[in-house]
Amino acid sequence: MADDKSTYLFVPDMIKFYLGETPLLSNVPTWRLSEAEDYKYVLAHLPELVVKEVQGSGGYGMLVGPTSSKAEIEAYKERIVAEPEKYIAQPTLALSTCPTWVDAGVAPRHVDLRPFVLSGKEIRLIPGGLTRVALSEGSLVVNSSQGGGTKDTWVLED
Repeated sequence: MADDKSTYLFVPDMIKFYLGETPLLSNVPTWRLSEAEDYKYVLAHLPELVVKEVQGSGGYGMLVGPTSSKAEIEAYKERIVAEPEKYIAQPTLALSTCPTWVDAGVAPRHVDLRPFVLSGKEIRLIPGGLTRVALSEGSLVVNSSQGGGTKDTWVLED
């Protein structure tokens, strides 16, 4: 959760702040490298984690430990040591796969769903959302700026 030293809020913090409620779903565990214990843990487990720039977006500046070479991990470690406050780390998630049309035909590709929330007089989650897909075989990076794509998402209601 956020504290005096935080420069940004995580989703559970925002839910608590804006809605005064405890989140029903857990957030992905996140280590802030500006915190001494988190920093030590992340450096000891770089090959297992995804490390991102705090101010990054679009999948740029990331390290996906399980798919990185030892040289890439060492180079990224140097960046972290120089400016640890610029990074967060998370476990590598096992993203779901979905049949996807690619050049070779239909093949499984990793996907994630970004739901849409409408905010006005009341706040509500709408059915559907943006499904992002990693178009490269085996990739976990779904960002369109990194070669990912999107898929239609249908939610059937009564």
